[in-house]
Amino acid sequence: MDSTKKYRKIIAPLLAVTIILLAGCSVSYKLTGASIDYTKVKTISLESFQNRAAYQWGPMAQMFNQTLNDVFVQQTKLVQVKNGGDLHFAGEITSYDQFNKSISSDGYSSMVQLKMTVNVRFTNNTNHDEDFERSFSAVRDFEASQSLESVQEELVTQMIKEIVESIFNAAVANW
Repeated sequence: MDSTKKYRKIIAPLLAVTIILLAGCSVSYKLTGASIDYTKVKTISLESFQNRAAYQWGPMAQMFNQTLNDVFVQQTKLVQVKNGGDLHFAGEITSYDQFNKSISSDGYSSMVQLKMTVNVRFTNNTNHDEDFERSFSAVRDFEASQSLESVQEELVTQMIKEIVESIFNAAVANW
């Protein structure tokens, strides 16, 4: 019996301290990576990003806008509004270019690099310290033996996904 009383004298205070420490801590983990204070931030407005690049591929702006919209719908609880959202995104596709990346021994191009850049103006109307204007880019390589038309849709889709993920992380993931 004495050993039981001895353990109770030791365990009871340790248990009490542990409970107090745990009560003072809170852990927030979100699978989406978004860290949005929904008590302050409730709405989002996304302006349509226009393609202002010198080289144009018709579906690119629509693909970009749809992907950006989908990411915020799927990964946040924000309500979309036309204007004046707590979070506001505006911008444009500023470049879409292809470059010869490497030359083969016969002097012809063997690899081509495709690059897309999007300029983003982000405004957090609940905390203007988080506002930014920044360019986001992505590149993909393809064999020069392939035509751009044969790989364009797949590569542009990949680049858009990468750029939108970077925009999302910069704006709401606080990484």
